[in-house]
Amino acid sequence: MESFEQSLVAVGRQMNEELDRLLPLSDGPERRLQEAMRYSSLDGGKRLRPFLVLQSAGLFNCTQVGSLRVAAAIEMVHCYSLVHDDLPAMDDDDLRRGRPTAHKAFDEATAILSGDALLTKAFEVLAGVETHSDPQVRSDLVMELALASGDRGMVGGQMFDLMAGELEMDVPAVTRMQQLKTGRLISFAVESGGVLGKAAPQQRLALKAYAHDLGLAFQIADDILDVEGDEATVGKGVGKDADAGKATFVSLLGLERAKTQADMLWRQAVKHLDVFDERADLLRQAAQFVVERKA
Repeated sequence: MESFEQSLVAVGRQMNEELDRLLPLSDGPERRLQEAMRYSSLDGGKRLRPFLVLQSAGLFNCTQVGSLRVAAAIEMVHCYSLVHDDLPAMDDDDLRRGRPTAHKAFDEATAILSGDALLTKAFEVLAGVETHSDPQVRSDLVMELALASGDRGMVGGQMFDLMAGELEMDVPAVTRMQQLKTGRLISFAVESGGVLGKAAPQQRLALKAYAHDLGLAFQIADDILDVEGDEATVGKGVGKDADAGKATFVSLLGLERAKTQADMLWRQAVKHLDVFDERADLLRQAAQFVVERKA
């Protein structure tokens, strides 16, 4: 059996190949837009969300073609969110994944349009008949990703984050904000395998519970990295939350309590996978990786 590290690297290769196939270049004026889309989505990141899709789908013996398309769709949404998050109107970052952000490598207008196009492309991919032969499954995937990405999911969480300075941000508020901003997309990644595989209700519930704890552990670990990480390793600016006076799990709980909470959450997450026995071992290892990662 492949180790977690080997599997994650393999998923990275698979994603690059799939994204390269799904994002071809044209010869017209739109080529610059497509180059920006590829710049922000190829050859970068840990590919954790695609990994979660493929491992979840593997529990139900889903087809490789359909699983890869769903994984690519969620990575497109994730990458679009990073492009927009880095813009001067948002976090105003110069570095992402160890290289210039999209608006620095191209320009602001092209970066915005490339994010728009990646988001739109994701739903085109999910709706394609190659994703699943059952139109109801494709419809469910489109609906679930829309809910995870929109005003009641990731984008709503980003708005929450922008308004945080005007709000009373205690631990429950930060938890809700991060569940929207980060957790909902991670949840879709995990639960999409159950949608593809038409999983039983008990199995869907187990994946949902695992994803909930995993998403929260991921964000706490991110807050810890913003304090303890270095820019070269993390691949983006660090310390910005503290400089901006933003409420985070670390600022509210303290560094040691935040670490304890993250450790408790990943251990709690893996217990939800008991229903899948050893078939879910790589998902269990993913939960530990999320907390212990250095980038």
